[in-house]
Amino acid sequence: MPTGSLSARLDATLLERLRRASIREQLSLSQLVERFLEEAMRVEEWPGIVFRSGPVGRRAGVVGGPDVWEIARDLDAAAAAGSADPIGTVVASTDLSEDQVRLAAGYRADYPDEIEARVAADAALTARLRVGVA
Repeated sequence: MPTGSLSARLDATLLERLRRASIREQLSLSQLVERFLEEAMRVEEWPGIVFRSGPVGRRAGVVGGPDVWEIARDLDAAAAAGSADPIGTVVASTDLSEDQVRLAAGYRADYPDEIEARVAADAALTARLRVGVA
């Protein structure tokens, strides 16, 4: 993807916090700022989406709910089981609201590669665990 440059003046305290975070995250300052800006734009475009850090890295989640990929996995499972209404099936079988499930489905539609990669990684790990090769 082509890149461009941006020059910005930041509060010195904020800049120092960003520098410390870039060291902790093992990212360049530029990479970290780009990640934060990208996530902020997505949160702006998709109210109700948050980003979480964890052992498997950063991922999109639903406020008050699970990660988007987990909802996507459940939607896929409902569709594969023949549900005519996967969203309704997920709502009925979880404590998620219809709005949360629709939010996750919409976010997935905008960022399918990101979500599909997480779903595939989970499926691969599950398969390895089932045969005891983790």
